[in-house]
Amino acid sequence: MTIKKIENGDELTIALEGRLDTTTAPELDDMLKTTLGSVKELNFDFSKLEYISSAGLRVLLSAQKVMNKQGSMLVKNVGEEIKEIFEVTGFTDILNIE
Repeated sequence: MTIKKIENGDELTIALEGRLDTTTAPELDDMLKTTLGSVKELNFDFSKLEYISSAGLRVLLSAQKVMNKQGSMLVKNVGEEIKEIFEVTGFTDILNIE
């Protein structure tokens, strides 16, 4: 998986490419833990994300909890496969998806 970070003041966009699974989720989780301190607006770009596992969902949930306290989080450009995973797991009710 490739993680592309775009910082703009207190706004952070993270573009993910590939698979967010048990192998790659810890890398994203570690990066978020060290980056989210001053972020007010967190955006995920999933246009090139092919798959997300329960480990990836846990990372998103953790990020959402942090952002609920300090700003907002938005998930953009979600493909049909991942949108279906969000619907089945109930994440459509937890995340702001555009």
